[in-house]
Amino acid sequence: MRHFGHLAPDIRKALFHEEPVEFTADSPARTLAAALGATLYSPATRPRLAADVLKQAGRGVVSMVLCLEDSIGDADVAAGEENLVRQLGLLDAAAEAGADLPLLFVRVREPDQIRDLVGRLGPAVRRLSGFVLPKFTEERGTPFLEELAAAESACGRRLFAMPVLESPQLLHLESRAATLRGIARAVGAHRDRVLALRLGVTDFCSAYGLRRAPDMTAYDVQIVASVIADVVNVLGRADGSGFTVTGPVWEYFRLHQRMFKPQLRRTPFVGEAEELRNALIEHDMDGLLREIELDRANGLEGKTCIHPSHVAPVHALSVVSHEEFSDAGDILRPEQGDGGVLRSAYTNKMNEVKPHRAWAERTLLRAAAFGVAREDVGFVELLTASLPPA
Repeated sequence: MRHFGHLAPDIRKALFHEEPVEFTADSPARTLAAALGATLYSPATRPRLAADVLKQAGRGVVSMVLCLEDSIGDADVAAGEENLVRQLGLLDAAAEAGADLPLLFVRVREPDQIRDLVGRLGPAVRRLSGFVLPKFTEERGTPFLEELAAAESACGRRLFAMPVLESPQLLHLESRAATLRGIARAVGAHRDRVLALRLGVTDFCSAYGLRRAPDMTAYDVQIVASVIADVVNVLGRADGSGFTVTGPVWEYFRLHQRMFKPQLRRTPFVGEAEELRNALIEHDMDGLLREIELDRANGLEGKTCIHPSHVAPVHALSVVSHEEFSDAGDILRPEQGDGGVLRSAYTNKMNEVKPHRAWAERTLLRAAAFGVAREDVGFVELLTASLPPA
């Protein structure tokens, strides 16, 4: 699989200075963590779940979570498990016939579901990349990680964990520091198994009866922004001790692609970018676009998505610009190993080798996953090309 792999080769050539690289579910964890992108959630109870997964894969989705937790009712868990096992069997058959699948994860409720589901899946477990672990703290999360290790040994397949940080203990100021230290111990003990940490911002808001409006980002809700900052501070460090932390869910999907697509399609890959951006803003994308950019500015990568219309904007804004790629390459040139200061090739900024090295390394990881845009290609052109047919 590869990002933007659903586009025709000539369109990719027109968009990219360097195209995204191909990867598989067996690629190194660092590659997969950088490539998660827009992780699309779907309730495990959907009757046509397998068909939905194949459809979204054909539209550029590379990671999905099949959810047995908050997205379904308590009374529907058993039926959801049965449907999940059945639908993954269908996906296994489709993959054997040559279909491309995204990275697939299952969000469970309790630790013992992990080994139970792995056993029930049989050969179809090879289509599973891992499990999403809800309301993760050291006390609650450690049994999940131990069950995952046991399931991995039982099936002989690498299975990743994606803990969700969403508990009240993490939100409340008096318990936050201790909770973060505990989470760091738990995930540190299973470092090779933890692919990424996900933020449950909806649960954070719920604890105080809050809900951000569609024109506001998570960073406008100060109590949420403070938690994000502390999570990145403790768990997202660039010194080798940190983990990939993904962006929070965007709740709104009043976006109607068919309404603005004619405006986007009029001038693909050429000017009038401001007019096209205005068309997007008019259709409730402004908050989402600002939040994606703020995610990256605050150390988060990728995003949890609950609607397919969010996927293309997340991926379009994940592509590395030609300017970023140029700066990162200059900073990481071998001859700059001793440090120093360089003028950007774009002559608009200072590149200081030692302080900017971690940024440059992270940027080149993203460039491999999402590609590098041509000098004259921006977000609007990437989004235009990525939208599914009308």
